[in-house]
Formats: sequence, structure tokens, C-alpha cells
Amino acid sequence: MLNQKRTLIAALVSVSLMGCGESTTQTETKPQLTAQDAKQFLTQAQNDIAKMQVPAAHAEWSYATNINFDTAAVSAYFNEVLSTKVAKLAKEAAKFNDVDVDTDTRRQLDLLKNSLTMPPPADAAKAERLAKIGSDLSAMYGSGEYCGEDGTCKSLVEMSAEMATLRDADKLLEYWTGWREVSKPMAPLYAEQVSLANEGAAELGFENVSALWRGKYDMPADEFPKELDRLWTQVEPFYESLHCHVRAKLGEHYGEDVVPQDKPIPAHLLGNMWAQSWGNIYDIVKPQQEMKVPDVTGALAEQGYDEIAMVKQAESFFSSLGFEKLPDTFWERSMFQKPEGRDVQCHASAWDLDDKDDLRIKMCIQKTGEEFNVIHHELGHNYYQRAYKDQPLLYRGSANDGFHEAIGDTIALSITPKYLKQIELIDEIPDASNDIGMLMQVALDKIAFIPFGLMVDQWRWKVMSGEVTPEQYNQLWWELREKYQGVMAPVERSADAFDPGAKYHVPANVPYTRYFLAHILQFQFHKALCDIAGDEGPLNRCSIYGSEEAGKALNEMLEMGMSQPWQNALETLTGSPQMDASTIADYFAPLKTWLDEQNATRQCGW
Repeated sequence: MLNQKRTLIAALVSVSLMGCGESTTQTETKPQLTAQDAKQFLTQAQNDIAKMQVPAAHAEWSYATNINFDTAAVSAYFNEVLSTKVAKLAKEAAKFNDVDVDTDTRRQLDLLKNSLTMPPPADAAKAERLAKIGSDLSAMYGSGEYCGEDGTCKSLVEMSAEMATLRDADKLLEYWTGWREVSKPMAPLYAEQVSLANEGAAELGFENVSALWRGKYDMPADEFPKELDRLWTQVEPFYESLHCHVRAKLGEHYGEDVVPQDKPIPAHLLGNMWAQSWGNIYDIVKPQQEMKVPDVTGALAEQGYDEIAMVKQAESFFSSLGFEKLPDTFWERSMFQKPEGRDVQCHASAWDLDDKDDLRIKMCIQKTGEEFNVIHHELGHNYYQRAYKDQPLLYRGSANDGFHEAIGDTIALSITPKYLKQIELIDEIPDASNDIGMLMQVALDKIAFIPFGLMVDQWRWKVMSGEVTPEQYNQLWWELREKYQGVMAPVERSADAFDPGAKYHVPANVPYTRYFLAHILQFQFHKALCDIAGDEGPLNRCSIYGSEEAGKALNEMLEMGMSQPWQNALETLTGSPQMDASTIADYFAPLKTWLDEQNATRQCGW
């Protein structure tokens, strides 16, 4: 979680520019801005930001870990004040658009102009309203629960845990539809929020928020979606093979009247509240032959791992690469479990509250193999945050937002049987004949996710650009889900439903393309690091655990932060400035061959 805390700077130094000893005339002209003015502007801006961001971050942390009237009010106040000031700073930065400045100055000015996610209008009342809506949407999600006919109420965490193992289609449907009642009241608020943010974006010189979001990737905004399409084309054939097999096995399990073999898969049957990853239905779709697949969840329980021990083990992975241990304050201030008696945002996130050393994670950890991977992911954010802490403030971020999400997942790809044996979670490494089962588990989590990671912002870009009206929001959501994922709503959805709001990142306004990019980049990073570590085996069996050479190469890229275009950072580690999804085909090659054999007599597609 990267906190964008920005403050208003002092007025530009126009007074000093006026004091040139020349006589005044009736027609005053604005002083010509110079490259030196731009540098002074950036210095002052970053100084002011540094003063304000810590208390603002603490307010946000307090709200996320204790949702109540007071923390919501304080969080909303800081959100309003800071976002408004960032908007003013961004407009000040735009004054230097035509000034001839060096590359470094231009990059910082551009980053400042693009720093807002939901830019507030200059009108104070509208800015306050925008902040209030954001706080309200977040609270609606964070405190949401589903209450059944018997009066028993369940939180999202509780329902998600049940859906992971539940195989009763009717009960799954009940939870699926029940959670989407939480998001239904969000619809009018979300539409109002989009309208207000578009006003703010226009004041910054952007056509709308969609153009602002798409313009943050070191390439023209209209070119970026084409780059995503290119990457998706590389992955799509493998995804279609996986989808075909999963649909066939679900049809066998639930019956083809529940899972028709010529239509998209009903969304409630995939082991996840959003059908975004399918790892929880491995037991249904796994290969028939006997497989020795490590049971990480069982091993954690058997060896008495608690939440802290799981995080400690993830820390030790980074330590083995040569990274310093996490500070003591990390262990004192993080939230590892859902506290009793108060509402919190359980969605896992990583925090850097002071841009230096106050690193934390916020999770309601469940003692499962899946959560073991999530912990590695979140610590990846923390180590990245610490690596670039000495950069100028505007460069303290990842090369692009996909990099931040990819780092921890790259480490998680090294959670192979080789690594599990090294840390004594398993006794022996299964031979290569078991790789189909392990690759299936990875694919169900990661490859199944990729089209979902792509379509969430495809939906938002169309919403924010005004291509669709609020009455069409839900229809567009399911059109995109069917197009990219081959997943459909299990029951008819009304126009006034707001199913996108059932996913945390939509009401929280967290851009989602970063997750799509991360699922591409992590395999590219993994291959590069395995090569550096000297691992000559199959890519899916490689673990860089213990390789300080790989850790050094990784840290060199992390330390760059946002100081250069992401293409340069990528080339530093991989030798190429272009994102490449072909590594996915290499990683999953044995599974793709197996899937094609299984699907030979099936009708694939939807």
C-alpha cells in the first residue's frame, strides 16, 4: 500500500523574479519560468510533503485497523486535505510543461502531475464530498457482512474460508449472492464519485480519470492498452486449455445441468468469492494419477506454526538473499490477526508509514498454504519500500505499479519442494512425475487470475471515460467477465446491482492493472533470478533461496525506485526492456501438454 501524501507548496518565487530593477509599465507580464524555478518548486514541494505524510499515514492506518466513527472522520479529513493539496501541486507542476528542463526534473514534474488516483475538483465543497464518498465506500465494504434467514451473520473472511472447501452448490450460491447485497447500495455513490473525480482530472489537463490512470506507464496513454492486449495474447492459449479442463471436471462433479459444457463457468463454483483464483478447487480438477503434492497447510498445522511463525519464515527467505532483517517496530506495530470486538479491513496490505523504516503489514492471517504465499507477497512490498527509501521523495515507488506487486510473488515462486524441504516443512522432494500436480496448483492460482486482473480496469476505464452509464455498470461487468474469463453470474443480475463493488479494490479505488502486470512480470523476474542463481533445472523447480547473487541483482533493481522509466529497471534485471509473457509458456510447458491430452475429446471455448 503506497500512501500518496502530498501537501501544498509555497507560492512560486515570482517575487524574486520581479526584482530586476526595471521600470513597470501599464501592461504587466508574467515572469518567464525557468529550469531553476522548476527545481526550486520540486524541492519545496517534496519538503512539504515529507512533513505531512507521516501523520496522514497514521490516520489511515488507525482507520484501517479500527473502523469507527472517529477514525473514519479523521481519515476522511486527511484524505480531503491531502488530495486537494496534491491536486494544487499537480496544477503548479503543469505550469512547467513548456519550460526546458533536464530529464530528471521533467520526470519528477510528470510524476507529480500523475500522482493522484481520484483527483478532487478545486471547488472545496466538491472536494470534501469526494473524500466523504471514498470514506463511506470503504466503510461499507469493511463492515459488510451477510446475515442468513436463521439470523446468523458471517463476515467476508468467514464466508471466504467456507467457500474454499464447501462443495454444496446451493450454499455457495447463498454466500455468493449474500455478499453482493453489501455492494448494491454503493452504486449511486460510486457514480457520483466518478463524476466528481472526472472534474478534478479535467482541471489537471486530462480528458478524464481513465486517461490519467492509463498515462502512468512511461508510454502514451492510448498505447498502454495495446501493450496489455499483446501480453494477454501470449497467455490466452494456455488459459483456454486450463478453463476447458476445469469446466469439464466441475461438470462431472456438480452435473452438466449446473455447469453447461458450452457456456462460461458459473462464478460461485470456483472456490473463491470472486472466481479470481481457483486454487481451492484443486481437489476437483487434479490429475487422476496418484500425486505427491506437498500439503503446506497440513504441514503448518502439524508443526505448530502460528501467524507470527509464518511471517518469521517469510522474513528468513529475504534474509537468505542478503537483505537486512525487518525492524523491531514491524513486529510491534503490524496487525497479523483480526482483533476481537472491532471492525477492520482484513484485506492484506503492506505499509511504510514514514518512507523510511516504519514498515508494517495488515492481515487477518489464516494458517493455510495460500496465506503463507500471501505473506511472502506482502513482505515483498516492504523490502521494496525499504530499498528505495533514500531516493528523492517523488521516486519512492516501484518502477511501475506492477513491479511492486510482482516482487513478493517472484519470491513465492521459489516456494518449491526444494525450499520446503530446506525449511523442513516436508521430508522429501517429490520426483518430476509429480510436477503436473504442482503446476496445476500454481496455474489455478496465477494463470486463472490473469484475465480477471486485466478486466477489472477495462471496466473502470470505460466507466470513468463515460462510455457506459451507471445503469449499464453491472451489464458491462459481466460482459467483460464472460469475454476474458469465461465466467458468468450464476443467477440473473439486476441492473441496479453493483457486483464490481463486491471486490475490495473497486470501492477502495485501488488500480488493478498492477496485478495483471505482476502476474506477467513475476515469471520474467523468476527466470532472470534463477539464471543468476545458476539453477540449471526446470524453471518450475527452481528456488533462489540462499542465493546472495540473486538477492544482489534484485536489490539493484529495487533501489532504483521510480527514478527511471520502468523499461530501464526491467532491463537492469532481465536484460530486456520489454515485458514478455512467453516465460509463462516455458514454466508451464509440462502442464500444457497434459491439458491438451485431457481436452482432446472435449468441446472447449464459450
